Amino acid sequence: MPKDSQCSSEEVLCDICGTMIRARGLVSHMRKCEKQERLRIEQAELAEILQESAKTHEYYFFGAIDLSVEPQPQQDDIKVEYHPHNFSRHHSMEDSVPRSTSLWEPFRTRLDFEVAEIALEAAMTKDQTNRLFNLLHHSACGKEAFTLQSHDEVRSFWEMASEWFTPFQSSVVSVKYRSEVHDFNMYSRPLWDWALDLLRDSRFAKHFLFLHCFTHFFDEPWTANTFWDAQSRLPPDAKPLAFILYADKNKLSSFGTQKGYPIITRIANLPVEIRNGVGVAGGQVVGWLPIVNENQKDSGKASFVNFKNAVWHESFLQLIESVIQHSKTGYWFDCGDLIQCLLWPIILILSADYEEQCIMSLIRGLKGKFPCPVCLVPQDMQSIYTEELTLRTSAESQQVLKTARLAKMKETRENHLKAFSLRDVENIFWKVHHCDIHHALSWDRMHANNGGLWSDHLWVELQFWITDLGREAAVQIDSNFDAFPRWPDLQHFSRVMKIDFTDSATHEDISKLVVFAAQNILTRTESKLGYLLLRCICRFVMFDMYAALEVHTEDTIAAGRETLCEFSTLLDEYITKSEPQTGKNWNFPKKHSNVHVFDDILAKGATRNYNMKPNKRMHGPLRAIYLRRTNFKNVATQIIHYDHWLLTSTSMCSEIDDLDEYTCQQVVDPEAGEEIKEVATHTYLGARRGSQSFSQIEQEHAADTAFSGFRIRLNRFLNECLPCFEIPFPDGRRVHFRPDDQVTVFQYLRVNYESMAQDQPFFAHLIFLFCCSIGKIILSFTLIHPYDVAIGHCRRQDIDLGLYRVRAKPRASLEFISVESIIQGAVLASDPATAGDYFIVDTINTNIFLQIKSLQAHCVNQFECLALTVSD
Repeated sequence: MPKDSQCSSEEVLCDICGTMIRARGLVSHMRKCEKQERLRIEQAELAEILQESAKTHEYYFFGAIDLSVEPQPQQDDIKVEYHPHNFSRHHSMEDSVPRSTSLWEPFRTRLDFEVAEIALEAAMTKDQTNRLFNLLHHSACGKEAFTLQSHDEVRSFWEMASEWFTPFQSSVVSVKYRSEVHDFNMYSRPLWDWALDLLRDSRFAKHFLFLHCFTHFFDEPWTANTFWDAQSRLPPDAKPLAFILYADKNKLSSFGTQKGYPIITRIANLPVEIRNGVGVAGGQVVGWLPIVNENQKDSGKASFVNFKNAVWHESFLQLIESVIQHSKTGYWFDCGDLIQCLLWPIILILSADYEEQCIMSLIRGLKGKFPCPVCLVPQDMQSIYTEELTLRTSAESQQVLKTARLAKMKETRENHLKAFSLRDVENIFWKVHHCDIHHALSWDRMHANNGGLWSDHLWVELQFWITDLGREAAVQIDSNFDAFPRWPDLQHFSRVMKIDFTDSATHEDISKLVVFAAQNILTRTESKLGYLLLRCICRFVMFDMYAALEVHTEDTIAAGRETLCEFSTLLDEYITKSEPQTGKNWNFPKKHSNVHVFDDILAKGATRNYNMKPNKRMHGPLRAIYLRRTNFKNVATQIIHYDHWLLTSTSMCSEIDDLDEYTCQQVVDPEAGEEIKEVATHTYLGARRGSQSFSQIEQEHAADTAFSGFRIRLNRFLNECLPCFEIPFPDGRRVHFRPDDQVTVFQYLRVNYESMAQDQPFFAHLIFLFCCSIGKIILSFTLIHPYDVAIGHCRRQDIDLGLYRVRAKPRASLEFISVESIIQGAVLASDPATAGDYFIVDTINTNIFLQIKSLQAHCVNQFECLALTVSD
């Protein structure tokens, strides 16, 4: 037993009360005993005095006060008068004695209670609590000594450990406004030094990818055109080191007014699972921008807006100053994988919402003549879809500012800048070689679609037309949403018409299901404009699915452009026909920004490369630091300091995990034989119910015709199926299960999607999952209810709304199939108008979406051929 454990368990005698006490609690116990002893003595002396006075009828005088005479009330005295029936308790000495000597019960020991109290006070999670307890047990067993003594010592160790990473630096940014210079504090890590930290780390250096050959698949940034063009402009041996930068002002508390302005960066050369992850090589806070406070006197004035933009750019310059220098010459560096590279920094992607994009590009925003930061679309033509747009360039913007500043009159200068919707501020991104600010700005699916065009416009319009049909229609659509089956990563809604607050993720899930829920409500006969809007929403959701693809080809990009064009055409028709009733203005940037989606994909890869979701998620930990680790004053320095420690901790944990894995590999017994590797399978069965005999299965499901003759049908299926897959019969004899033979039953199935099926797939409902032994082989099967009844020709409404209809066979027509033959899971929504008919919900993920599109193409061709025959 460790020495510390021995000391804590020894008992010593208390000199005051004479009881045996543990040594570690002796000091506090003796302090309490001394206090109680003094109180006991005082009470005994007072009781003796009162007893003597009662015997002799003598009254004692304390000072000048006669206790025998009732004192007269004085001014400001407060008199307490008790009710005659008032009952008061007389407290004796015994009342102060603790009720027990084990007041920490039901905790087994006092130490248990005190540790649990710390966990409760710190609001530790289940995982954190378990980790703490494991460490305490680890130390108590003597496996490793715990030597930390105080909070100050812990801080000193974190300070030393954090020196491995580039620290934050503080700089003062001075900007002139109205003949007065204003100073602001900017906190940042030098961006180039931060990138070199990753490159010198052998854990990540091997994952950095640079362009080697051109590919017609567009997914990662290095497979797209901008990376290719940058490589072509650099020296032959140079390697582009591409940065993704994000900035967004956000509230640090839901109830307070304090705001934070973090800058987050990622390296585009790393694979997306690392780059968009939460580890050291994922997104990191590299800067904290100052926020210019507004007052009523200056708010809204053009000069003050220019001043705020100038502060932003001068502050951002402190972050990228080192990148600007190396973007001219490159930088030779020995990476962590011992390969020397000539690194050439480029700012490839700027991820931001519309407000931040206006600041980054220094355009005038919503009310400008050309409100788009990427192209020169007129303000009154944002609702019109066209691919014939004049793109902005940094060179042209720089020339416009240069020409404007040559004008002697302020009014002339302003008018020239207004003609291009630019501000009279120099853009610091112009200083970075091989960077065009307008091309680096990227379309964000979360803000433009889910939290923009859909949530604020299409969804609001749809609610209008549903409400227009009356209360029953609103109740029906809520009921249809509630009837959807539950599915992983898809929210289930019991109601949608009266949701008060929803985020973009919730709106995304509503948009994926709304066509299926509303198709029997907003029909052509009930609501012509509502039906037209539903057709628009169908094309919008299809466009959004194409935009969400993680891997693109030239075919998917062409299909996405075509879908966007169809959506825009239908929406233009809806705008024209509904304007007299709704009076809605559709000229806004989020609708127009969709024009640039597929150009961005060609230039910078799939939209997940510049989606703001991974960066938005980082605001949560920053808010937690603000609430739990600051004193709510001068919070910027406290937040970035603690965030730097978290980076250090994350890195050290990762390295320790690698060390543990390496150590385990080194201690493997060489005589233990070759390790059997677990082979990744196409499917996984879980939620095991246990074993059941065939007689039990048939008896349990006796009322269900699907299980009639379950054992005999399975025997027949196996005897026909096994030879087809070249699986030998056990002992050369046909399969013949007996009633008491058993199978293992499961209730969960996960399918790893591999590729689109080559043959014509069909849909089925899983009824019963099980494994059975055939000789020495264990095979997985499922009883299914096929949904493959021939539908005939597609309905006009199904084609208009992109619905793929399937129909169930009779319940008695169930079949057995191998679990390995399942391609992937799918959600089916029942058609309330036709019993036994279902729609495939192809919007739950991009894989099923592409599969259904290929099946629908065949269906549409059949319909067009039929229409042509009828017309002839």
